[in-house]
Amino acid sequence: MKLLNILIFLVILTNLVFLGYFTSTITGEVVRETRVLANMSRAIDGDTIDTNLGRVRLLGINTPEKNKPFYQEAKDYLKQYENLTIELEMTNEDLDKYNRLLRYVFYKSTFINEEILAKGLANLYIYQEDKYTGRLEKAEEQARELELGIWQKSQDTCASCIILKQLNPVDPGEFIILKNICSFSCNLQGWQIKDTANHFTNLDFSLKANEEKKLEYDKIWNDAGDNFFLRDKQGLLVVFYRY
Repeated sequence: MKLLNILIFLVILTNLVFLGYFTSTITGEVVRETRVLANMSRAIDGDTIDTNLGRVRLLGINTPEKNKPFYQEAKDYLKQYENLTIELEMTNEDLDKYNRLLRYVFYKSTFINEEILAKGLANLYIYQEDKYTGRLEKAEEQARELELGIWQKSQDTCASCIILKQLNPVDPGEFIILKNICSFSCNLQGWQIKDTANHFTNLDFSLKANEEKKLEYDKIWNDAGDNFFLRDKQGLLVVFYRY
């Protein structure tokens, strides 16, 4: 009888495991979540590291590119974890197109992806939502409200003059319209437009009082949602728009 009870228990347990996997698969929810130990050998930049398990791209964030404001601060934040044992967690995504591991990174009680956002050293960059999406959104929102890092507001005279009048993200015919709402001319030479994924447009024109300008694009703005950043020549934020 005891042996029979054990066999029944094992059959039920196996069915539950299979049912859980099958349900996750057909609903599109997380199929597996694993957290493994790794040794971090080097910070490549603010969102990419080398480990003994391979190169890792931190999920949910996008830090400034090299030679851009706050690039070095983001990289320096990660450098403090070099030669330490970290934990890597996979949720919905495994590898990107460069064969980098897509992971959430933890060191003891620190959720590193979240901390980088909270310090204003990255913007949110979500491919697929998962159980950490809400935490990352909250961290970015807090940094934005406090105007930390990449969210520092421009003090340029024209910062309050230039507005995003319209953004059309649908191909073909993507475009944006910038407008100068002030009564004086604004030189935008050296200003920059950026989307979520670090596609840049360097501006080289001026806008006269109440003048507007249309800029056309080809497959830059994501139809389903994206970020628009306009920064002055110091790299400080003039306009942020998310749709």
